[in-house]
This record gives sequence, C-alpha cells and structure tokens, in this order.
Amino acid sequence: MRRLTNHLKFGICLASLIAASMTTVANAQETADAEEQATMKAVVVQGRRVSTADTAIGQGEATNTVAVTRDELLSAPGGISGLKMLESLPGFNVQTDGALGLYEFGNSVTVRAFNLQQIGFVLDGVPMGRSDAFGGSPIFRYVDNENLGSVVASPGAGDVSLPSYSSLGPIVSYNTVDTSDTPGGMISYTMGDDNLERSFIKLETGNWNGLSAYVSRSKTDSDLWRGPGTIDREHIEGKIKYEFDEDTFIKFGYVHNDFHDYDSPSAPESVFDNDYYYAYLDAIPETGCIEPISNVYDYNGDSVIDGNDFSPIFTGSACTRYYEDRINVRDDSLYSLNFQTDITPNLMFTATAYQEEKDGFGVSPDSYSNSLGIYERQVLAGLDVVHPRGVQYGLSGVGGTRKGAVAGLEWQVANHKVEFGAWYEDEDYNRTQQRLNKTNGSADGDVIWDEVAYYRRNYTSTRKTTQLFLKDTISLMEDKLNLEVGVKSLSVDYQLSGYRDYNDYEMFGPQTVGEDYSDNFLPMLGAVYDMNDSDQLFASYSQNYALPRGADDIFSIASTDASTEPLPAPKGEESQNFEIGYRTNRAQFYGSAALFFTSFDNRLVAGSVINPATQQPEAFYINAGKTEAYGFELSGVYQPAFLDDKVYLDGNLTYNHAEDESGFILADSPEWLFTGGVTYEPTEWMVANISGKYTGKRYADYTEGYKMDSYAVLSGYLDLGGPNDFGVPENVSLRFNVDNLLDEEVTTAFVFAGSAYFRPLNPRTFQATLTVRF
Repeated sequence: MRRLTNHLKFGICLASLIAASMTTVANAQETADAEEQATMKAVVVQGRRVSTADTAIGQGEATNTVAVTRDELLSAPGGISGLKMLESLPGFNVQTDGALGLYEFGNSVTVRAFNLQQIGFVLDGVPMGRSDAFGGSPIFRYVDNENLGSVVASPGAGDVSLPSYSSLGPIVSYNTVDTSDTPGGMISYTMGDDNLERSFIKLETGNWNGLSAYVSRSKTDSDLWRGPGTIDREHIEGKIKYEFDEDTFIKFGYVHNDFHDYDSPSAPESVFDNDYYYAYLDAIPETGCIEPISNVYDYNGDSVIDGNDFSPIFTGSACTRYYEDRINVRDDSLYSLNFQTDITPNLMFTATAYQEEKDGFGVSPDSYSNSLGIYERQVLAGLDVVHPRGVQYGLSGVGGTRKGAVAGLEWQVANHKVEFGAWYEDEDYNRTQQRLNKTNGSADGDVIWDEVAYYRRNYTSTRKTTQLFLKDTISLMEDKLNLEVGVKSLSVDYQLSGYRDYNDYEMFGPQTVGEDYSDNFLPMLGAVYDMNDSDQLFASYSQNYALPRGADDIFSIASTDASTEPLPAPKGEESQNFEIGYRTNRAQFYGSAALFFTSFDNRLVAGSVINPATQQPEAFYINAGKTEAYGFELSGVYQPAFLDDKVYLDGNLTYNHAEDESGFILADSPEWLFTGGVTYEPTEWMVANISGKYTGKRYADYTEGYKMDSYAVLSGYLDLGGPNDFGVPENVSLRFNVDNLLDEEVTTAFVFAGSAYFRPLNPRTFQATLTVRF
C-alpha cells in the first residue's frame, strides 16, 4: 500500500516542481555599474534559500570553513536529523537510514580521513562529547531544525579555542537562534509516508525590559520504512536570556530528548538483492521455531525440568528475529548557562557551564544455544545464574552524567586580538549488560527480572578532561593580512572500573584499568590575505590529539589468561592537517576552493565482527598505524543575472584519497563526492528546488576486498507562502519535500565499515508541512 500511495504522491510533487520550473522568467534586471561592483563588500547573491556568503564560505577564516545557514535549513524536511544537515557541505560523506536519518545505529560520516567519532561537535558553546549511540552525546539528539540558525563546519582544522577531546581536526558548531524581541511563535504540522506525523510548536515571549525567552516542543511518530516497528521522538527546547546592556547578557538553555525506536537488520548485499525490504518478523513463526528439550540436568545432577518447573526449549534463528526484542530507548537532558560581559571596552569575557543527564537502554535477543554455553561457564564459577529457558532478553543499560565549564577572554590591543581560555569536563558513563529469561522461553513472553541467564558487563568509565588554549590574531598590511598563531594543550584522565566482560565475572572479579592521555603542545598556524574586496587566500597548519575512538570498547576487553599483564592501552590518536585555499564573493557568484593533506599516527579504525546471537555487526578497534589523505574541496553558489536573479545553482565537489600505510583505501571513504541543486524563485510566494547527491565507489573493508558501486539520488521541495494575490495570509506556508525522487534502489547505501554488512537506501518518500507563524 505504501508504494501505491507513494507513486501518487510522487506524481503530485513532480507536477508541482515542473509547474514551478515552467513559470515565465522575467526580463533580466539592469546590471549595476562597474565602479559600484568593484567596491561592493556586501553580499550580492540573494535568495530566500541562499546562505549568507560570508558565513557559507567562511569569509575571514584561516581554514576551509563552510556552513549551512537558516535560510537553507528552513527548506529541510520536517524532523530531519541534525547529522543529515551536513550532507550538503563539501567533503562530508553522510550516510543515514531513512529519509529523516533518525535511526541512531544507521549513521555514518566520513570527511577527509576522519569519521563520525573523530569529529568534534559543539552546540551553542557546549562540547557534545562522544558521538556513540551507546553512552555518547550525538548531536542529533539535541537539535530541532526549526531552532537552528546555522551549522558551521571546519572539515580539516578547527579553531584551537573550540573544546573537544575527540576531534582530530574537524569541528562542527551548531548554533541555535536567539530569543526574539517581539512576542509570537509558530506552529507546524507534517504528514508523510510511513504514517509520519510530526507537530512542532514554539512560543516567544518577546523582550520585557531585557528579559526574553522561548520554548518549543516537537513530537515525531512514524513507522519504520521496512518491516514492523515505529519511531517515537519527543523533543523540548527552551532558552531564557537577560540583557544587562548590549555587551552583557546571561542565557539559560534547556534541551530534553525522549526517543524510542525499533531496530531494523543489516545484512549482506545478496540478502537485499533477493528482498529489498528484508526486515525483522512481526510475529513468532508457528512452526520450525520452538522445540522442547527433555532430560536436561544441572551440575548437581538435578533435573532442570523438575527442579525449576520449566522445560527449556531450543530456539531456531527465526525465533530471535522478532521485532519486539529489538528496541532502543534514550532519555537525555542538557542544561547550559552562558554569560558574556565586557570587562573593559577592549576586553571581553565569556563563560559557559553545562550538565548533561543520560539514561536509556537497548534490547537484543539471544538464542538458547548461545546462552547455554555462557551460562554453563558462569554456573561453574559460582555465579547466581538460572538455566536459560529459550530466547533470552538481552538488556543493555546506559546512563551517566557529563558536566563542565568553558571560559575565555578576548583582548583587543593595537593590531592584536589575543584569546585565551580553558575547558574542564567530568564525565561518568555506566554500562550494564545481561541476559534474562522470558516466560515459556518465547520471544513474546514476559521478562522474568529475577532470572539472569548470564552476566556480561557492569562498569563505569570516567573521563576528566582539561584543555587550555592561547591564540593571537595579528592584523598587518592595513588589515589585508591576518596571521593566526595558536596553541592548545589537552589532557584526558580515562578510567574504567567494574566488570568489563565475561572473564571478569568468571575469573578475575571487578577490575580498574585506564590511561592518562595528554599532549601539551598542539600548535595551529593560519593566514588570511585579502587580495581585493571580493577575493581571499587562506592557509593553515594544525596538530591535533584525541582520546582513542571507542575507548570503552577497547578497555572493556578482558584477557582470557589470568597470568598475563593487562592488555596494553591504545595510544592517543594524532594528526597533522595542512590546507591552502581561495574564496570569492562576487556579484553573481560566491565560492571557495581548498587543497588539503592530512597525516595520522596511531589511527584507530573500527572493524566489525558478526555477533552469533544477533547476527549483526559488532564493532572492534584496531590500530591502522599511519594513514594519509589528500584531495580538494570546491563549493559555490551561482545566481546568473540574465535569469533576473530568480534562479541560483549550488554545488560541492570533493576529491578525497585516504589510504593506510599498506596502500589500501580506507573503508567507507569514496574518492569522489558531489552535491548540487537548482533553486527557482519565480514569485515572492514560491520556491522550488531539485538537488542531487553523488557518492563515488567505496570499499566495505580495509583491504579493498569488497567494492561498493557508486550511486546518485535526487530530492526536491516546493515551498508556497508569503506575499500573494490570492488572499492567503502571508504568515501561512505549505512545503512539500520528496526524498529519493527517482526511487533508486541501492542495496549498499550504508556499510558497517570492516564487514560486508549493509543497509539499503530508503525508497521515494514524500511529506507535506503546513506552517503558521504568529
């Protein structure tokens, strides 16, 4: 039924887009005189869906800094993931599951030679920590598209002043809109394929003698696009600001995200070739699944059947594919307090304090045969475990608290802008994992909370992070040349305590392991030269150091030999980043071009092993030694004057060659990426767009043994609203979005790097959003 309605909706959307593109183009406007254009510094390329040029191309920045600003964000589909917003930026290879990208275990990002866990994320000055779905602080849990003002990314060398212990160069800053001076708000409602319903409401108090505030709430409900299961997300954001004067203010921010969804399986390519909608089962099979087992005895020689009043059952693989045993639940809150004041006219102080509370759990099943072997080991070790009944309820709990503060001073003296500051963070993360029996040994039985079939993990990891930085921006040659000289130090005291894995339960008892990671001299050099009023050259060099990615997974490995020393701690990851580039802002065009070279030492890469219980990839980490990447990034927007400034074209082209010291291309790293689109604004009440994304060939593994074909996908939107002659209120708008316009089928759209397990591209997906502003 979904496919039939999808074709109908696609026809409506395509017809609307064609109608928009057939609107008559007015005569070209007169060109401004040459003298005025030569001295013009203001943004000339204009449009309701064009990012401001100085932000979009990083005007004045010593690194290649690119951005998506609010105008573009307003056209995104309702409820889109904050991570998916990066895919329109040069260099970012973003793969997500579903049109909105909300499935947390279906996200992958690479940029240059970096991946998602090696990118630093900052929200309104608050560092977001790790991007792990288990125990991390992924950015997509903390933003709603409607409240974002900009997403600014430095793909190679982020500013030394930005706080992060995970970044090896790239930094992405998500900046929310400020409170409004006038009271009002907005309400929007979205409907779409897969029974998508999303509501968003925002209320603004306006400015009352310096005090202003807003609060928003969104609710997203949808079916999974393949198989049974749903997505349920409730998201609340609030901000209160008090301005003492134009340079002094205090702001309190609050974000709460309550998320619940069901898993969908990854699989080898051949599985999706045979069944593109391969999924978990919506019911327990009536035959071939459950087989009672007789004459089962425990280690005292007593009958399990008689002694425990139950008969174990053998469970086939189909029994562990029941969708109700595959869920993820997260409940996260972030509190922040920002303060800014001018101590003197030339000395500015800023500070941000924050606290994040994390809670949640995930569930995956375990088969009788797999649980039995582990149970037998643990009952011999004297643990209080109960013979498995059949399908086990695999419970993984996550939680913890992350709190910290960032503070800095900016001093303007003569031709110097001196910045220095510090960041401190204390994070506790708790992880538990065990298998519980269910009534009748069946996947649809009730959980028996006091019958643990086996234990796996129960530990707490801590990270105490300190970062100091000093930066001087020197203005020379009548402000035409700006030199940046900066340095930072980073120290992370990492520790993991408790039961790391099976062997701690069965042999060693709770353990404490850890390592101090630090580098006290991480320099950055940069330069920006104004060639004229519209063109700049820039160059930068930086050294970066990071806590090893996947630290919890690495340190939670328990040796099987009690006589050996603990496994050696992994070394901190290190990188050097070089880039040189050019940017321009002209009458009908703005854009940037950058060449880059990146070198890594001790680079950790995530491999995958198939878990025998879940038949899904499970990450492990290996040291890939030295890795290098080089290439170029081009981006720009062109608004031809001969089309009366009603059409603009945008595009990004990336070439990225990333290989390890053996000469193999890194997994999930396409050499060629392209995104581009055409936007048409024939009237004040209509905006139409068609965009495309090309992902070049990639490899699924680290030895180039499994090649993935290139593919391209189109999307589009039609936005209606604004001044009109039809009598429709100008504060009402209607937007149609379509993803995968041509309904392409790509079985290998998403890969679990290191294994040939994939997730397919979602089919054509349509949605409509009605918005009222007041």
